[in-house]
Amino acid sequence: MEDYIKELNPQQQEAVLHTEGPLMIVAGAGSGKTKVLTTRIAHLINNGIDPFRILALTFTNKAAKEMKERIEKILGNASARSLFIGTFHSIFARILRAEATKLGYPSNFTIYDTDDAKSVIKSIVKRMNLDDKLYKANIVYNRISAAKNGLYTWEDYQADSDIKNEDYQSKRTELGKIFEHYSKQCFKNGAMDFDDLLVNMYLLLTSNPEALSKYQHKFRYILIDEYQDTNTAQYHIIKLLGARHENICVVGDDAQSIYSFRGASVKNIFMFQKDYEDVKTIKLEQNYRSTKSILMAANAVIEHNSKQIKKELWTDKDDGNKLRVVCTFTDNDEGKFVAETVKEEQLRNHFANKDYAILYRTNAQSRSFEENLRRHNIPYRIYGGLSFYQRKEIKDFVAYLRVIVNEQDQESIKRIINYPTRGIGKTTTDKITVLASENDITFWEVLERIREFGFTGRSANSIEAFVLMIKSFRIQLEKKNAYDVAEEVGKATGIVKALYKEGTVEDLSRYENVQELLNAIKEFTETPDDEGELVDKSLGSYLQQITLLTDADKEDPENQDVVTLMTIHASKGLEFPNVFVVGTEENLFPSQMSMYDKDDLEEERRLFYVAITRAEKNVWLTYANHRYRFGQLVSNEPSRFLEELPTEHLDLSKAKKARNKAVTGGGMRTTTFVNQKKTSNPNLTKKTPADPNFKPDSAHDMEQGMKVKHQRFGIGKIELLEGPEANRIATISFGGLGNKKIMLNYAKLQIVR
Repeated sequence: MEDYIKELNPQQQEAVLHTEGPLMIVAGAGSGKTKVLTTRIAHLINNGIDPFRILALTFTNKAAKEMKERIEKILGNASARSLFIGTFHSIFARILRAEATKLGYPSNFTIYDTDDAKSVIKSIVKRMNLDDKLYKANIVYNRISAAKNGLYTWEDYQADSDIKNEDYQSKRTELGKIFEHYSKQCFKNGAMDFDDLLVNMYLLLTSNPEALSKYQHKFRYILIDEYQDTNTAQYHIIKLLGARHENICVVGDDAQSIYSFRGASVKNIFMFQKDYEDVKTIKLEQNYRSTKSILMAANAVIEHNSKQIKKELWTDKDDGNKLRVVCTFTDNDEGKFVAETVKEEQLRNHFANKDYAILYRTNAQSRSFEENLRRHNIPYRIYGGLSFYQRKEIKDFVAYLRVIVNEQDQESIKRIINYPTRGIGKTTTDKITVLASENDITFWEVLERIREFGFTGRSANSIEAFVLMIKSFRIQLEKKNAYDVAEEVGKATGIVKALYKEGTVEDLSRYENVQELLNAIKEFTETPDDEGELVDKSLGSYLQQITLLTDADKEDPENQDVVTLMTIHASKGLEFPNVFVVGTEENLFPSQMSMYDKDDLEEERRLFYVAITRAEKNVWLTYANHRYRFGQLVSNEPSRFLEELPTEHLDLSKAKKARNKAVTGGGMRTTTFVNQKKTSNPNLTKKTPADPNFKPDSAHDMEQGMKVKHQRFGIGKIELLEGPEANRIATISFGGLGNKKIMLNYAKLQIVR
C-alpha cells in the first residue's frame, strides 16, 4: 500500500480506494475532506488515469490552487497541472471558449462582472423610461441572477404565472421585459455574465448532442467539493456530464449547508442518493480539530434538524473546557467582555491574537467589538468585509455629521452633496471646486453664494436646498443631543428610507449598519463615563472619538498577529483555537426573518453548528440582556439554540441575567437565563406550539389596544405603539411573560377578532 494511503484513517482510505461508480463522501466538520479529495485524485493519476480525464470542481480559486499543490506534493511531479480543476465558473468559461460558436457567441466573448451587468441594466431601464428608483439595478440584477441559477430563460420567466404575480406584488411588472432586453443586449454585445456561464454550459450540453458526448467521454472521473452549496444549474450540469461513466464523487456535509440566499440547495445532497441506484456513501466522522465537549455540543444541536444525513462526530482528543455561556447587560458590555477575555486569556494561557475569532450573525454587530478591542490596544482585522466605519453607507452618513459640525470640510461635502441623488453632478462639483480655488474661498462659501457665480435652473435650486438643509441641521445641533440630530439626518436626507424600502439582502445589510451607527450614537449620549458623570456628549465629541478609533494601521493585515472578526457565513472552512460566538439571542440568531419557516430555521441551526465547529479548544457563547435597536433599548431573550446544548458540556457560571442597572427612564425587569437544576435540556422560555392555521395580519392594521396573537408568546395586548410608520415598535403585554417590545415590520402577528 502506498505511503499516502497509510496516512489515512479507515474511512478516508475507503473513500480514496473506491474509484469506480457514484460515491458520496459525507464529510463532517474537521474530518479532513480536502486531504481525502486530493489523495483520491493523486491515487487515480498514480494508477494510470490521464489527468486530462479528471474534472474537479470547487467554489473558490483558493481551494483549487491548494488542491493542485497538495496533489503535486503527493505525486512528486507536475501531473496535476493537466487537471481540469477550478471553480465552476472558471472551468465552464474554459469549455465555452472552445464551444461558443455552437451557441452563437464569438469565441472571444466578454465576461461581464457584476458592475458591468448592472451598467447594462441601468441603460435598459433608462431606455424603457422606467422609474430607476423602483427598478434599481441591484434589485433587477439579483432577480435575473436568481432566475438564471434556477435555469430560467427570459422566455420561461415571462411565461411563469407565479413569477408574474410576484412581480405584480412588488409593483415591478416590467422585470420580465427588462430580462428579455438584457439577455438580447448581452448576446448582441458578445458577452456573458457570471450566471450565463452556468446557463450556457447547460444549454450547450442539452442542445448539442455532439458537445454532450464529447465532454461525457472526456471527463471519466468527476469530483465536486462542497456539494451541499451547489445550485439548481450546477446540479443539472454535473448530472449531465457524469451520465456516461457515473464516476461522480461528491464531497459535502448537509449540516454545513448555509448559503440558500445565494441559490444553494441542500436538497441536492439528499437527491444524490436517489439519483444513483448503486451509490456508495461513506461518512467521515472522526474530527481532528475540536475537543470532545465542542463536538458533543455540536452533535446535540444539529440533532434537532429533521432534514439531515445522520452522523456522529467523534475525536481522540480529550474533553477540554466546557463551552462558556455568558450573559451581559448590554451589547456594549458584550464587546467589553470579549476584549477583556482575550486580554486575560493571553496572559493566562499565552495565546496569540491570531488564535481568536469573533463570529457574528450580521456585519452590523462588529461595531462594539471593534471599539472595545481598540480601547484595549488589541489589533484586529475584519475578514471578508470592511471595518464597520469604513463601509460606504457608514462613511456617507458620518460625512453628513462632519459637515454639520464643520461646514469647511470640503471632502465630506463633496461626498454627500449628491447623495442621495439630488441632481448635482460631477461636472457641477468640479466647477465649484475651481471657483473656490480661483476666488480663494471655501467650497461651502461658493455653495452659499451659488447664484452669484452664474448657476441657474435645477442645479442652483438643488444646491440652495442642500445648503438650507445643512443649516437647519446646524440649528438643531444647538438644541438637541447628538443622537436626535443624527436621527433627523437619517430621516430628512432619505438615507434610511432608501435603504430600508428596497428589501434586498444587500440593502437590508446596509440599513442594519446605519441603524447600528445610530445605536452607537444613542449609547454614547446616554452612557456616563467611568466616574458616573455625563461629560461632553456633543456630536463633535463623538466624531472625534470615532475618528481616533478608525485611524487604522496602513500595513497589510494578512499573516499578522490579529484577532479575526467575521460573519459566521464567512468563517466556513476556517478554524481557530478560540472562538466567540456573539449575539446568541432570539430575533438575532436565529434571525427574525427566519423564525417562522421550518426550512429557514433549520438553516439557522446549521449556521450555529458551523460557528461552534470552527473552534479547536475554547468556545464562548455570548448574548446581551438589552441591545439598542433603532434607537430603542430592547430586551432580549437568549437564543433557542442555547437551550439545545447539553448542560453537561456547558459552563453556566456567567449565564445568569446581568443585574438590574439604572438606565434612562428607570430600572429594567430581568428574567433568569436557565433553571440551575442540572438537566440535559434546560427551558429558557416556554414555546407555544406552531399553529398551522396561523395567518399574520399587516403591520399597518395594528392599533393600540388591540389583542394580537404571536406564534411563540401567545395572546397579548398592544399597550403602546412608537416610532415612524416604517419602523413602528409595539409594546405588547403577554400576561405571565411580561411586556415585549416587538418591531411590527419583522414580527408576524395575527389580530384577535
